[in-house]
Amino acid sequence: MEKGLAFPQDCRDFLHSLRMRSKYALFLAFVVVVFVFIEKENKIISRVSDKLKQIPQPLVDANSTDPALILADNASLLSLSELDSAFTQLQGRLRNLSLQLGVEPAGEAEAGLEAAAREGGPPRPTKARPRRHVLLMATTRTGSSFVGEFFNQQGNIFYLFEPLWHIERTVTFEPGGANAAGAALVYRDVLKQLFLCDLYVLEHFISPLPEDHLTQFMFRRGSSRSLCEEPVCTPFVKKVFEKYHCKNRRCGPLNVTLAAEACRRKDHMALKAVRIRQLEFLQPLAEDPRLDLRVIQLVRDPRAVLASRMVAFAGKYEGWKKWLAEGQARLGEEEVQRLRGNCESIRLSAELGLRQPAWLRGRYMLVRYEDVARWPLQKAREMYRFAGIPLTAQVEDWIRRNTQAAQDASGIYSTQKNSSEQFEKWRFGMPFKLAQVVQAACGPAMRLFGYRLAQDAASLANRSVSLLEERGTFWVT
Repeated sequence: MEKGLAFPQDCRDFLHSLRMRSKYALFLAFVVVVFVFIEKENKIISRVSDKLKQIPQPLVDANSTDPALILADNASLLSLSELDSAFTQLQGRLRNLSLQLGVEPAGEAEAGLEAAAREGGPPRPTKARPRRHVLLMATTRTGSSFVGEFFNQQGNIFYLFEPLWHIERTVTFEPGGANAAGAALVYRDVLKQLFLCDLYVLEHFISPLPEDHLTQFMFRRGSSRSLCEEPVCTPFVKKVFEKYHCKNRRCGPLNVTLAAEACRRKDHMALKAVRIRQLEFLQPLAEDPRLDLRVIQLVRDPRAVLASRMVAFAGKYEGWKKWLAEGQARLGEEEVQRLRGNCESIRLSAELGLRQPAWLRGRYMLVRYEDVARWPLQKAREMYRFAGIPLTAQVEDWIRRNTQAAQDASGIYSTQKNSSEQFEKWRFGMPFKLAQVVQAACGPAMRLFGYRLAQDAASLANRSVSLLEERGTFWVT
């Protein structure tokens, strides 16, 4: 070989290395394009899935269940949960792969491009807002309306009071089995849309159907300050019937569009629900990158809960009252089983939350109503600290004014009371044999939450005998 055509070995190695790098760069670019395409496809599938899960009310009888939401008679709750979890995990893995390859997920990238287009400048990186989504998860007569006010009274939080009531009233599910799983899925998917400020999802379930996004039938509208303040509170219209009206001012029919816009303007979102029973069904919400979910599970002594329900929902407890009045030897097995099932559902969710699985770590807090009643300001600060939201003086003032006062005229539904005196009032009117039934049915839950069993009628009615174990805070970081 001629000397002029010879290449030094170092040059040949350099060119070979350059060619290999080019090949890998092309391959990596191809992979990135593929994953961007998959991410966008995944987003489209998710949107379609959300739409399919909504129930157009005109097409569904108010007393029937959408067949698409009912499992086969022999389907198991485990298989449904596994399928739902598998799809959610796939979404998470696709997103994580995109991030590892340096590709911004489709939704975030599109947000940055849209903002740039509006401003007429080059695309800019999007910054995640520190928006929290707080779910107060409870059952009826546990003091959830009172505790919910801790979030309702803060001006930068958009708070909704029991919006899932509309779903329960519109779509009928038989208790237990596949129908119970179907109900949980519907509640969860509606909950997700509400946390995203898509309040239009409720229109399918409000009866009568809203017209032009206006309704007079939003349940307990007056219990949500956000639905009764400007600009959601539109001018009052005379001769328009309002089934659920604002408490301290007269507003026109609720404009769902204005409410959705107000929700998006608030810094945070909070919601109270007594119809979410299984904590495990919330896993997709905890793993949704659009949400920053915080779950506060509120529990109360089941003896106090039953005593309160027998007053508030007297018609549903005629069997219990007859048993007490007539001195029968045994209470109906159906009533006892229902009580046991409610306690077990609460206990299982709490045990899952306290175990802190990876998807729930730092997102779950267990609170006893009795502790809130005794130390309302301290517990409010703990809940806000857990949620990652600064507590304002406005909320602290409300707590001081409403926990050291005589109960107001709204009676059993009051959120104004001398809480430190009221929380044990049930003990002095409950027959001991009724307490015994609750203790037998709900023993495991009572032991978990630190509620002591009463050994006899005297200890039940003796204020100096505490039925509470001191547990401090249940919050596990």
